[in-house]
Amino acid sequence: MTPRPAPGGAPAAGLRRDPLIIQRNLILFVLILVAAAAWAFLWWQGSTMDMAAMMSSTMGMAALPFLAVWVIMMVAMMFPTAAPMILTFQRIQSAKRERSGAFVPTWIFVGGYLLVWSAAGLIAYAAAVAGERIAIAADLSAGGIARFGGVVLIAAGVYQLTPLKNVCLAKCQTPIGFIMSSWRDGTAGAFRMGVLHGIYCLGCCWLLFVILFPLGIMNIVAMALITVLIFAEKTIPTGRKVARAAAALLVVYGAAVIVMPSILPTFMDMAGPAQ
Repeated sequence: MTPRPAPGGAPAAGLRRDPLIIQRNLILFVLILVAAAAWAFLWWQGSTMDMAAMMSSTMGMAALPFLAVWVIMMVAMMFPTAAPMILTFQRIQSAKRERSGAFVPTWIFVGGYLLVWSAAGLIAYAAAVAGERIAIAADLSAGGIARFGGVVLIAAGVYQLTPLKNVCLAKCQTPIGFIMSSWRDGTAGAFRMGVLHGIYCLGCCWLLFVILFPLGIMNIVAMALITVLIFAEKTIPTGRKVARAAAALLVVYGAAVIVMPSILPTFMDMAGPAQ
C-alpha cells in the first residue's frame, strides 16, 4: 500500500526521515558495541597482566603494542563521550546530501578523530619511557614517585580551570555549532573535521588521561570514573560546574598524595614500600 501523502502531495515527514533514523540508530549501535568490546578487552588485559608489567608506565610494552592498547582505551573511553558529536555530524551530512550514503563518511570523521588520539598515544609512550628512565637515574623512592604523581593530579585539577580548557570544552559541548562552523564537504572534508574535533577533544581532556599513569594505566575503575566525568562535562547543562568540581577534587587528592603517598592506587605497584 502506498503511504498517504501529507498535505500538498509530499510524503509524511516521519516516513521521509525513516532511513535517516535507521542509519542514526545503526551508527549508535555500532559505537556502543565497539566501546563495549574495548572495555571487555581492557578488563581482560588488566586481569592477565603480571606484576612486572603493572609496575611499568608502559605496561612493559614496546611502542606498537602500547599504541594498540592506547587506541583501544581511547575507543572505550571516548566513543561514549564523542557519540553526540558523531551523530550530529551524520545527521547534518544526511540532511545536506539527502542520500543514504552518509555511513562511510561518518566513519571517515571518526578516523580523523582517532588519528589525533593515536598521535597522543605516541607522545604518551615517549613521555612514559622518559619518566621511567629519569626515575631510575635519580634512584627515586616509592614515596618520591608517588609524590610526583600527586603533583600530576594537582596539575590536572588546575588545568580544569584554565581558559584553554574552557575553549575546548565549549567546542565539545555544542556539537551542532562545531559541525556547522567547521563544515567541509567531501571525504577529505569529513576527515579534516574529525581531526579538528579530535584536537579540541584532546585539548579538553589530555590531562585527565595523564593522571592514569599515577592512578594506574590499566586501572579500570579510574578509567570508568574519567569516562563518566568527561561525558558529564560535555553533555549536561552544568558541565562547566562539573569540571570545576573535578578540579577541586583532583587538587585535594593530589595534595593528600603528597602528604601520604601510600594512598595512591599504584603506590605498591610502582616501587614497593615508601622510603
